[in-house]
Amino acid sequence: MQNGLCLAARPVAPITAVRYRNPLSPLMKNTLRLPLPLFLFAAALFLGACAGPTTNGIQNSRREATAVRIAAEVPGNYWVGRRYYKPQFKVWGYVRRPGQPWSTSKLIMMNEKQKLAPDREANKLGSDNNYEYKLYGDFSGDTVYEPASNGMYPEFVLKNYELVSTTPPPIFKSQLGGGPSRVWIEKPE
Repeated sequence: MQNGLCLAARPVAPITAVRYRNPLSPLMKNTLRLPLPLFLFAAALFLGACAGPTTNGIQNSRREATAVRIAAEVPGNYWVGRRYYKPQFKVWGYVRRPGQPWSTSKLIMMNEKQKLAPDREANKLGSDNNYEYKLYGDFSGDTVYEPASNGMYPEFVLKNYELVSTTPPPIFKSQLGGGPSRVWIEKPE
């Protein structure tokens, strides 16, 4: 002993890991072994089932309202046009006969030699996006190449037009679901 301190070597016990035994550990191990994609798929399926009927019900009621509106259109020697403006493309929009559903419409290139299109006449290109018009004129029988879409579209020769609505019912999926702005060309439903 030196100054009241014991300097004798004492054996020190080695530090060993203490294991905690969790009664749920085998169950947790098996759960964690499930692949993550399978778990995400199951979660999406579960959550998707919750919102499905409400969304479809709203969309179906909108489609029914659009069908009733189309059925009430007066037959005549005109076309119903929906402006579809996308800055990348040079197409004018969709055109159909009165009383016909939008699924039968054609995406057209507008020939403005006799009459300027409404947005061009106002000198505000694309300002009438999604407006609905009564279009007077006819198809020329020619097709016009549109380079951005690499497509050929029928040419419509415009003679006159009447504005029908600035807020017509939606006809595209992106309008029904509030989807993001699209770069590609959509087809009406």
